[in-house]
Amino acid sequence: MSKQLSLFFAVVSVIWMSAMAISISHSGWLVLLFGLLWLFTTGAGFIVKARMRRKKQQG
Repeated sequence: MSKQLSLFFAVVSVIWMSAMAISISHSGWLVLLFGLLWLFTTGAGFIVKARMRRKKQQG
């Protein structure tokens, strides 16, 4: 995975975690929403990394 793509996933994940921390005092539903978005972003990063590694090994 390129450094720019890794940085993108890292920054977006930190944004979602920060939003979770801020929304704790406001609403539990917002915490759940931002938590799911964080989980999706982190999972997508791992999926992209695995696919790129697999493509590199085959090609």
